[in-house]
Amino acid sequence: MPDTLAQPVNHTLDVKHSRFIAHAAPIESASAAMAFLQEVSVADATHNCWAYRHGQDYRSSDDGEPAGTAGRPILAAIDGQGFDRVMVVVTRWFGGIKLGAGGLVRAYGGAAAECLRTAPRLPLVAMARLQLVAGFEDLGALHAALPAHAAEKRDEQFDANGVRLRVELPAEQVDALKIRLRDATRDRIRIQDDPLDD
Repeated sequence: MPDTLAQPVNHTLDVKHSRFIAHAAPIESASAAMAFLQEVSVADATHNCWAYRHGQDYRSSDDGEPAGTAGRPILAAIDGQGFDRVMVVVTRWFGGIKLGAGGLVRAYGGAAAECLRTAPRLPLVAMARLQLVAGFEDLGALHAALPAHAAEKRDEQFDANGVRLRVELPAEQVDALKIRLRDATRDRIRIQDDPLDD
């Protein structure tokens, strides 16, 4: 699994009188990436170029720089540093000397890469969701098992027969939780995967 950022970070780079400031932050969604862009963009700067990756979802923008000279190098820096769920915005103030396409690629990609290289990392943990159906007699065993396997309740619904519980937990804990519940309840709790898409 790749890492995300532990906190927002920034880095400043000066290249031939142009100033580049890279701002990077962890994101939970594409809309969070766009919100971060609005937060750190500087209206009177020459360009606010950006890229984000959130799993298989990624986008980038050259914001008026020549095509492929800013957004893609920023995205390459995110991928090259092994990050996911990250947005990077590189703001440029033009200093009067043209950098050329290669110079722009190096400046935008370099500012983003250096910003991320020194940033505090937070490992991403693969998560899984389960639906657990249990009778009232097994509620104690069920509730005792959840914290031991870092499972968090997402939804709990009671009916005449017991409870239907939806939980989210680290994927590596799923098998251990299933074994514990099977052993504690003589295999009375029904367990099924719950899709991660909602």
